[in-house]
Amino acid sequence: MRVLFTSFAHNTHFYTLAPLAWAFRAAGHEVTVASQPSLTDTITQAGLPAVPVGVDHAVQEFEQRQSNRNSEHPEINFAETRPEIVTWDYALGLQSMMTPLMYAKVNDTMVDDLVEFARQWQPDLVIWEPFTYAGAVAARVTGAAHARLLWGPDVQLRARKLFLQRQAEQPVEHRDDPLAEWLTWTLDRYGCTFDEEVVTGQWTIDSTPESTRLPLDQHVVPMRYVPYNGTSVIPDWLREPPKRPRVCLTLGVSAREVLGGDAVSISDLIEATADLDIELVATLDASQRDLLASVPDNTRIVDFVPMHALLPTCSAIIYHGGAGTWSTAMLAGVPHLMLSEQYDTVLKAEQIEELGAGLFIRPNTLTAQGLRDMVVRVLEEPSFRAAAERLRQEVLAEPTPGELVPVLERLTAEHRTRPEVPVG
Repeated sequence: MRVLFTSFAHNTHFYTLAPLAWAFRAAGHEVTVASQPSLTDTITQAGLPAVPVGVDHAVQEFEQRQSNRNSEHPEINFAETRPEIVTWDYALGLQSMMTPLMYAKVNDTMVDDLVEFARQWQPDLVIWEPFTYAGAVAARVTGAAHARLLWGPDVQLRARKLFLQRQAEQPVEHRDDPLAEWLTWTLDRYGCTFDEEVVTGQWTIDSTPESTRLPLDQHVVPMRYVPYNGTSVIPDWLREPPKRPRVCLTLGVSAREVLGGDAVSISDLIEATADLDIELVATLDASQRDLLASVPDNTRIVDFVPMHALLPTCSAIIYHGGAGTWSTAMLAGVPHLMLSEQYDTVLKAEQIEELGAGLFIRPNTLTAQGLRDMVVRVLEEPSFRAAAERLRQEVLAEPTPGELVPVLERLTAEHRTRPEVPVG
């Protein structure tokens, strides 16, 4: 059969799709990956056929707003569920912000070309990254089965369900729904109608371990997380076992905003562990390295190292909670020290702490001494490693992408609304 994967142009969002795309190709199916032109090289470097669609998005405005603690929406928490907080105004405000600033911005520039390609290629199954509603639209237009593939806890759908609950409590004339209005307008251009299946997918492929999965009364198909970091080379120094406990520090591209200003500096973070008997491996780009006053003797600074190769050699990881790093750390069974405050990272950090696999502190409350104390505690208390190993076993218990292909073949046959296109 023909399988179309689609993601808006964002490397890490695409990386989660790649292992399942490889599995379909290895099973003999035709696979293409569609995205805006700026992702084309990333797709082809993964050994997958790329279909450039539309023009590049301009989502940086939204990302900048979320990385700035002094934004006009500092109170928005995408993972919030407390009834006293998630009022109708709160839920509507979240949908009103996300729809134009994120969902429409990353989809409107590609949806027409994606639908045109899908009409021509006639995929049997469309697998879409959770922000990329254009994939659901293309599937609805062409009669293909379709599913979302998650890269973290499903806070997006949980927020949607809470919104619908609050909406149902309002008078009919006040039941605004920005997401449904935008998708209705989009689908109407192709002669199709909106329903919640366009938001949820016909099923959801979830690569998070069971203990971190949100209970949402959805058809969930579990899949083992398989790390992919893009093109990478394993450095020579990583081939030798560490002589001291190795700790990874990786803060992501937003570290200067998240950890700057009134929070502790990157230089202070590194200096805080300078007297510990550890090997600190810090992944910093050139602009982040420029912030360092000095590099301690126990610290190795690198531009990039594949996390799937580094983390199994580590005794702890200090990071912000990004999706790929979070999942790879769980697969590696390494304890977490999470400095989280954006999108779903706070929820993930809270989950890790509740499961006993690490510690969580918000960046704006972090001190250098506090970080040092956390590192010492995680390294010295064996309960953190034991809990991290339990999470690792949960990850390994899920079916691999290759094992999942026959399941997805059956689901496609059940949900596709037109005959299968012969391959070959």
